[in-house]
Amino acid sequence: MSETISMPKLGFDMAEGLLVRWVKQVGENINKGDVLAEIETDKATVEVESSASGVVLQHIVEQGTMVPVNAPIAVVGVAGEVINEQSTVSSKKVADEKPAPQTQPTPAPVQPASSHLEPGSVKASPLAKKIAKDNQVDLSRVQGTGPGGRVVRKDVETALSSNQSSVISRQPVPSFMAVSHEDEVVQLTKLRQAIARRMTESKTTVPHFYVTHEYKMDAVMAMRKQANEYLPDNEKLSVNDFIIKAVALTLREFPNLNATFAGDKVVRHGAVNVGVAVAVENGLLTIAHKNTDQKPLRQISGEVKAMVARARGGKVKPDDIEGSTFSISNLGMYDVENFIAILNPPEAAILAVSSAREVPVVESGELKVGWRMKATISVDHRVSDGAEAAQFMQALAGFLENPVRMLV
Repeated sequence: MSETISMPKLGFDMAEGLLVRWVKQVGENINKGDVLAEIETDKATVEVESSASGVVLQHIVEQGTMVPVNAPIAVVGVAGEVINEQSTVSSKKVADEKPAPQTQPTPAPVQPASSHLEPGSVKASPLAKKIAKDNQVDLSRVQGTGPGGRVVRKDVETALSSNQSSVISRQPVPSFMAVSHEDEVVQLTKLRQAIARRMTESKTTVPHFYVTHEYKMDAVMAMRKQANEYLPDNEKLSVNDFIIKAVALTLREFPNLNATFAGDKVVRHGAVNVGVAVAVENGLLTIAHKNTDQKPLRQISGEVKAMVARARGGKVKPDDIEGSTFSISNLGMYDVENFIAILNPPEAAILAVSSAREVPVVESGELKVGWRMKATISVDHRVSDGAEAAQFMQALAGFLENPVRMLV
């Protein structure tokens, strides 16, 4: 029995995605969970996994096509199986069909991606552009093998592996920096546009309030140092790993902050899925770590590292970036004393974490040096109030200042 694979919805505000490349061709075997295609969204280039095992019987849409979420893109079934035409919808039919009446706006019909380019620009995928920039590759000299001559990742990698001097421009570093006084107009990327749209919506439609707390981090710093002595370099724990675990355990006690505002009700989520903001080229992605409260510290650390690497490498999976119920934005690595974060809709709260610093402190009337860290929680005032947020921050201190509680 064949199964139709549809364009996934990656995030609550995604309406469509660009099918960049078919990884599995018609006639190839595929297992459930294998990568079927690569799609480009406002946020990233994402690998779409097959939800069925069998043989790829049909590509419903072509590479380079913009596809609405939930629209069919491929059919997987048994070799030799005759596809039931009524069970699939061609891209033309999706475009021509009249949608049934709905209470919400429907996505735009499937349209081929525009081939129009600005003068001097090169048609290339975001990942290809990133790799080219990092390795000083002139994309205008790379032969594209993607749809419509689009330069894709493998084209840049091929040019690099063959060491084609004609496409690699190693520029000498000048002994001085020229200063330009002319205005520069920079076109926003899709990711930057999505961030602008979502943050404007969040800040103008959600009533934020903020609570700041200062934490004693001496015990966490000491435990981290001791644990890392027994761990290999690629598995060493970060301060952020402890914060993620502590937040997840605290949210068990405050389900109202692990929630979503939904008009005349609040949806308290059963799972604690901690989102972690990740800086990527030209923007920010939030990866979603699932069931964080139920996992040991070392497992959390490994899973978060893997998702962060995929996000920065342009290879995120759909599950990596959807489903978070509470987010953390940590700028501690940038020597930040304190800051506030804008809510990540539709979540009810986000924690802004600053740097852990050695500072002079007074304890029991004596001046000494201690580790301190400030954090600020931003909360949707429609869901919670200041007292509850302050209690959450105090409860969080119970784990950060006594980190052994995270291990038992």
